[in-house]
Amino acid sequence: MPDRSRLDEAAIAERLEELPGWSREGGEIRRGFEAPSFAAGIELVVAVAEAAEEADHHPDIDVRWTTVRFALSTHSAGGLTALDFALAHRIDALAAAHGAR
Repeated sequence: MPDRSRLDEAAIAERLEELPGWSREGGEIRRGFEAPSFAAGIELVVAVAEAAEEADHHPDIDVRWTTVRFALSTHSAGGLTALDFALAHRIDALAAAHGAR
């Protein structure tokens, strides 16, 4: 399991470079996806929920018709950790598998 210690600014910037489409907003990283349909967006949410349960790390999720947005932060650490970036990579893979871009 990834380390739950808070990352410093340099580590955050470095890891964000590996995640095109993700941006930092305060103590969170965020990304939105456009799903091919409402149902596909919901299927993506379910897949991410299953991955989040496995990782014991749960993103904030917002669904607006075919747009699905994710926000990640490790609240117990008071900021961003390796866990957030690991889940972001997993979300990217799941989004691609569900046809979201």
